[in-house]
Amino acid sequence: MARGPPPAITRGVLQKILRWALAAMLVGQGINHFVSVDFFMRMMPAYLPAPEALIYLSGVAEVALGVMVMVPTTRRLAGWGIFALLIAVFPANVQMALHPEQWPELPEFALYLRLPLQLVFAYWGYAACLRGRDT
Repeated sequence: MARGPPPAITRGVLQKILRWALAAMLVGQGINHFVSVDFFMRMMPAYLPAPEALIYLSGVAEVALGVMVMVPTTRRLAGWGIFALLIAVFPANVQMALHPEQWPELPEFALYLRLPLQLVFAYWGYAACLRGRDT
């Protein structure tokens, strides 16, 4: 009894969907760093130097990583870069959770939900870029 495509085909299709979605999210979010600078400035911890430059730098990194996800020869590097980026921006997510008064447009639980969500994004980067033979 046929139950659909073989698992290898399904896995390959799912991995391609994960890659395209991850690339689109990274590029879109990277562009947001240039369009919504004020939003990102509120996220920046006071102890970080040159916050505006860091916002632009992380925006460039996100766009570059999004493109790299789609290029087979740079995909593995993109996966590791995504991990590094998530670690680098984690203080901004903590800043949001610790200062909900700066985010009246967002429910407080959402600010805390962003913290473990970073692990989901890390796994997404792993699944899309580092897992399997087609890396």
